[in-house]
Amino acid sequence: MSTETTTNTAPVTLTEGAVSELKKLIDQQEIGADFGLRIGVEGGGCSGMSYILGFDQKKDGDTEYVLEGIRVFMNKAHGLYLAGMEIDFKSGLDARGFTFNNPNATSTCGCGSSFSA
Repeated sequence: MSTETTTNTAPVTLTEGAVSELKKLIDQQEIGADFGLRIGVEGGGCSGMSYILGFDQKKDGDTEYVLEGIRVFMNKAHGLYLAGMEIDFKSGLDARGFTFNNPNATSTCGCGSSFSA
């Protein structure tokens, strides 16, 4: 299995709100220690690519980072699209959920869950 754990700086950041919500989800859903947060992209969505954000096990080709005590898995090939991205959690009246602030996106859809680069 070709995986790598690194203490280098992760290509993405999590805001305080995102960290708080993720830790709450880990506790509520009793996510096991062998799982981490998968951040990535996949083809699809109204703008061409969609974000992947969910709990998963480490796979071949993943690099592992630890952000604020949360294990994060990312396929090395996705770093090109995600470098510099900030993930936040909004809980206001106008929006609720995880948001993606991606400086590499040349356009995004109205809901913010897909983009083109």
